[in-house]
Amino acid sequence: MAVQDLLESLRNFDPNDLSDVNNVGSWPLAVKAIIWTVAFVAALAIGYFMFITPLQQELTQVQQQEATLREDFEKKYFQSAHLESYRKQQKEMEQSFETILLQLPSDTEIPGLIEDITLVGLKNGLNFTSIDLRPEQKYEFYVEKPIQIVVSGSYHDLGSFVSDVADLSRIVTLHDFTILPEGPRSGAGEGVGGMLRMNILAKTYRYNDERR
Repeated sequence: MAVQDLLESLRNFDPNDLSDVNNVGSWPLAVKAIIWTVAFVAALAIGYFMFITPLQQELTQVQQQEATLREDFEKKYFQSAHLESYRKQQKEMEQSFETILLQLPSDTEIPGLIEDITLVGLKNGLNFTSIDLRPEQKYEFYVEKPIQIVVSGSYHDLGSFVSDVADLSRIVTLHDFTILPEGPRSGAGEGVGGMLRMNILAKTYRYNDERR
């Protein structure tokens, strides 16, 4: 019966009376309940979007930061746990590197190296046009000494020369080579064949004494 009375009061209520806030007390109970419910839901929605949503976003950011910090902590913990081992390995590597550097020849051995290169070329039947020393390049641990070499001979002889130079006891690296035809080969007892001219840059190295 009470429900029927509420429904009846809603049917008899004039919506225009909502604008008269001075007569709120005379509004039917059902209307008051609906307005209170709407106001309560609206307050919850406003509170959610104004307070809960920013807090959720902040929580998400904090969780992401936590994951990043956790990963960073694990890396640093691993590094700190193996720090002494790393230091020992680094010291051993530095000692080995210093030992290798000290094994590099001194500058006084350059004439001997040029003589060795010349002998290798002659052994392979090459003709030397020039062997020029270029300005050395200094680095932190070593000094690089370039040597520009121009020789001529057959393709096979040039290949053997390059291989033999690479096999020298002293460290020699070969760079920036060009091979061009020089012309027909002629001479007593040699027959006729193609001659090639090779321009190649050899680099040798020595220990940088200035580090001491």
